[in-house]
Amino acid sequence: MVTDLWMAVSTGRPSLARPAFFPEAAYKQVKAIYNPAADWRSRLWLEFKLDVRAAHRLLGRGAGAPAKLVRVIVPSAQAAWITPGVCYNRVGYWHVAGPRVVYKLHGQVRSFGIASLISWRGVWYVVHFGGVVRPAVGMVDAPAAGPGIPGPPGGC
Repeated sequence: MVTDLWMAVSTGRPSLARPAFFPEAAYKQVKAIYNPAADWRSRLWLEFKLDVRAAHRLLGRGAGAPAKLVRVIVPSAQAAWITPGVCYNRVGYWHVAGPRVVYKLHGQVRSFGIASLISWRGVWYVVHFGGVVRPAVGMVDAPAAGPGIPGPPGGC
């Protein structure tokens, strides 16, 4: 998942991260809303694509070597079980908020967050990249100099 996500961000091509993104088939099983497939396509995937492009712009195009992925920090101790009925869900799942993507650019360590990961059948997926509550444009979650701070816990 990390390799796919980094490749998408570093190239500005969101489709490369499709294997790392919460699958439409799973979303249709999880959500207790009208037409979850349409919501996945017109909101969830669309926002993800905008966010990947925003993160790509964060990496810039300066002189020197391209940005290099260092690690992803996942605050696994903050993983929470989201019970059925919460957040418009018909089934439960594990969720973790605020992992950090740490990279090096022009010799400096920097980072940005992943707003939300969901575990589905034992595999962790990005479900919200730049933010859960957001404007209608792409966004980057908490960019920082250094590795940043994972979290906070919570969310859906």
